[in-house]
Amino acid sequence: MRSITMPATLKDIAKETGLSTATISKYLNGAKLREKNRIAIEQAIRKLDYTVNEYARGFKLNRSHIIGVIIPDLNNLFITNILVQMETLLREHDYSIMICDCHTDAALERELIHFLLGRMVDGIINMPVCATGEHLKPALSKKVPVLVLDRMISGLEGQIDNILIDNASIARRAVQSLIDQGHRQIGLIIGPTDYSTSRERLEGYRQALASSGITVNDSLIAYSDFTVEGGYESLCHLLKCNPNMTAVFPTNYDMTLGSFIALKEQNIRIPDDMSFIGFDDMGLSRVTHPPLTIVAQPLEQLGIYAARRILSRLEDPDEVPISITLSASLKIGTSVGVPRHVEDE
Repeated sequence: MRSITMPATLKDIAKETGLSTATISKYLNGAKLREKNRIAIEQAIRKLDYTVNEYARGFKLNRSHIIGVIIPDLNNLFITNILVQMETLLREHDYSIMICDCHTDAALERELIHFLLGRMVDGIINMPVCATGEHLKPALSKKVPVLVLDRMISGLEGQIDNILIDNASIARRAVQSLIDQGHRQIGLIIGPTDYSTSRERLEGYRQALASSGITVNDSLIAYSDFTVEGGYESLCHLLKCNPNMTAVFPTNYDMTLGSFIALKEQNIRIPDDMSFIGFDDMGLSRVTHPPLTIVAQPLEQLGIYAARRILSRLEDPDEVPISITLSASLKIGTSVGVPRHVEDE
């Protein structure tokens, strides 16, 4: 009968090193020890293949070293790019993340808050579906730090941290660059206006037109759903309703991809027949022909700032929540040209 090797314990390390279990426990919890004691413990840990029971330690210290992250769609490349940066930095500080996908379902998002609290997470990062902060109140009542990423919610000002993008500013700049080339019939494909990001990008579009004395034509605004299919259908709708449209600006990555596919399928040349500005530079501008002019959001910064901020709140629970707004940039390609009616003048 084969013997079963039991995992090493603190007592085994104590026996190996000649130190007390209390001294070893202090080392495992980050306390500074004499150099010779530290070396002896580390050698014993390697020799005995000792593994720390993080769950038991977290229960004892009332700290799980887990950050709960609730997102609307794990298939979204914008989100996964942020998660990579966030997870890397948190792991470097001995934190892991528990990712929960609410599939853009507000009711499920509320349930997931309670799910994470039941797992004793130390903090929660949320890219919310809910427009108000009601779903986050159970976490705040338990003094769990909450950070809302990319989107604004109402009702919790001063109680949560925010990491945002200046969406209105970058949308205004993108549309202004089209106006500067002579475009007046500019299509906009926007996401659901339940989300602050969509409302801000729409406001930037309106501001750019107004500053140039161009009346907003509502038929040039297509309300979509942040998906490839939605971008495709919205572009087709805009073309059908606006045969004189000379430029289009879809305002997220998936809608950019869907719009681009629709133009290609209809043999509409970029920029000869239609100028095009995309959104979120995640490699798309390097593989399209022509290379797209595209809004580049600081995905790496979003993830890093979110991780740093939640770590800061955990280190000092009394720290006042803050809001940080990051700037996006406009990466210039060759997908914007002068409209034909201007060329002919």
